[in-house]
Amino acid sequence: MEKFDELIKSETPVIVDFFATWCGPCQMMHPILEELAGKVGDKARVIKIDIDKNRRLAAVYNVRSVPTLMIFKDGDLKWRVSGVQQANVLESELEKYY
Repeated sequence: MEKFDELIKSETPVIVDFFATWCGPCQMMHPILEELAGKVGDKARVIKIDIDKNRRLAAVYNVRSVPTLMIFKDGDLKWRVSGVQQANVLESELEKYY
């Protein structure tokens, strides 16, 4: 996998799901993110970051609850939210950065 810093510097928007395997709401997000990835295709990239395996990265981005979703473009954090979100809400946010 590409290094995280390189990945988020893309001109293509990247939505990052900071999650944990033990988190019930995170498990609910999985099919929602799959649906989103299918809808947006190549216009955006969807990645998942396990906070238990990437503690340093979670600390850098001050992830205090999961799921926490962030949208990056050109290396800049454009949007952030915690909690389960619906695919249409995420798609609407991503569309701002195509």
